[in-house]
Amino acid sequence: MFWAIGAVLVLALFAVLTYNQLISKRNEVKNAWATIDTQLQRRFDLIPNLVETVKGYMEHEKGVLEAVTKARTAFMNADSVKDQAAAENMMAGALKSLFAVSENYPDLKASQNFMMLQEELAGTENKIAYARQRYNNSVMDYNTALQVFPNNIFANMFNFQAADSFAIENEEARKAVRVSF
Repeated sequence: MFWAIGAVLVLALFAVLTYNQLISKRNEVKNAWATIDTQLQRRFDLIPNLVETVKGYMEHEKGVLEAVTKARTAFMNADSVKDQAAAENMMAGALKSLFAVSENYPDLKASQNFMMLQEELAGTENKIAYARQRYNNSVMDYNTALQVFPNNIFANMFNFQAADSFAIENEEARKAVRVSF
C-alpha cells in the first residue's frame, strides 16, 4: 500500500518537475525571440534615416531604395516568427545591395550622417547575429527537452509544440554582394 502511494507521489513529482522544465525552456525561446525582435525593430527604425540620407545621392537607384522600403513594410506586417525571419532575410539582402551601391558614391561614403548610420547598422547587425544564435540554441534545448524520453510523454500530454529555428531560406541571402566599379 505504502509502496503504491510512494510510486504515485514520485511519478507526480516527476511530472511537475518535467512540466516546469518544459515551461522554463519554452519561456527561454520566447525571450530569445523577443531579443531578436527588439534588435530587428532597432534596425528597421534606423532604415528611414538611412534611406533619407542616401536618397539625395542616388536618385536613379530607386530599385534599391524600394527594396529596402518593401522589406521594412514586410517586417512591420509580419505576424509570425517565420514571416519575420523572411522579412529579415529580405532586409539583409536589400541592405547588402544598398551598401554595395553606395560604394559608387564617394560623397555619400564621406557623409558624416551616412557613416554614423552605417556604423549603427553594423553594430545592430552584430547584435542580431548574436540574438539569432542565442534563439537557435534556446530552440534546440527546448526541442530536445520535448523529444527525450520520458519528457516526450509529458510534452505530448500537456500539448507542448516544437519551436522553429531561425534560418536563412533564401539562397540569395547567403551569397556575398559583388561590388564592381
